[in-house]
Amino acid sequence: MEFDIEAYKRRTDRLRWDDLDFESFGRRPLPSPALRCLRYMHDVEFHTACYLRDLLASPAHADPEITAFLSFWSFEEYWHGEALAAVLAAHGEASGAPRVAAMRDRLGTADRLRPLAMTLASWCVGDDFVAVHMSWGAVNEWTTQAGYARLAQRAGDPVLTQLLQRIMRQEGRHIDFYASQAFRRLEASARARRLTRAALRRLWAPVGSGVMPKSETAHLADYLFADADGRATARRLDRRIDRLPGLEGLHLVERAAREHRAIPERPPRRASFGMPATARAPAPAHPVLRSAG
Repeated sequence: MEFDIEAYKRRTDRLRWDDLDFESFGRRPLPSPALRCLRYMHDVEFHTACYLRDLLASPAHADPEITAFLSFWSFEEYWHGEALAAVLAAHGEASGAPRVAAMRDRLGTADRLRPLAMTLASWCVGDDFVAVHMSWGAVNEWTTQAGYARLAQRAGDPVLTQLLQRIMRQEGRHIDFYASQAFRRLEASARARRLTRAALRRLWAPVGSGVMPKSETAHLADYLFADADGRATARRLDRRIDRLPGLEGLHLVERAAREHRAIPERPPRRASFGMPATARAPAPAHPVLRSAG
């Protein structure tokens, strides 16, 4: 399970879509639920720079192979965001810098404190903290690539499918790096395996759930992972995680897909004890859902 960083540097390129007919979206707009997923993915891809900020606050910044990869990774992810912005723009939607600025503004103080939290955690844990980051990155990239595949399947639009396939190919190279780093570091250290397993079990949540509204994470889970094909995809992803040393049996993706799904609004309860049902406090349309960065 080796990754050739020199080959990756030679192959890295911005995503290209000039040959795709985005004008077709004016004739055949994407379904509203698919477009809602694209907004989420657009915002998360553009947030990569902030994830990079957090990574570099850990001992990962001292490893030249990791920093070389992260430089190209953030470049490719930026162009993924630009591609999705072009799809949103073709639908007359806000995209790019204005949308990203609004998203970052609402994150507040907690997001600004994340680099400090990362620095303190890595200082306490030491070099094994890099194994946690690399494993976390592998899980995130696996689920991101699968999310794009599911969106292409559900939307059923040939132009969107071609674009997402191109993004998925680049995500595949990101997976190769993170998974190879995670495997090597977990295999080498029992302490890294214990720390990583505990961190993923207690803290991992779907990509973007720490920065996006809970209702949007719930929609993504419903639209992409609630049907039979989505549940099968979640099980397949969990089997991949099982192959990393010390991480078998976590069922992270299946559990997250269940926990982050929206719960349908219950029908009004029948009145009892002579009290009209309208006198009772209504149940919220969506439960409060847990999120993590």
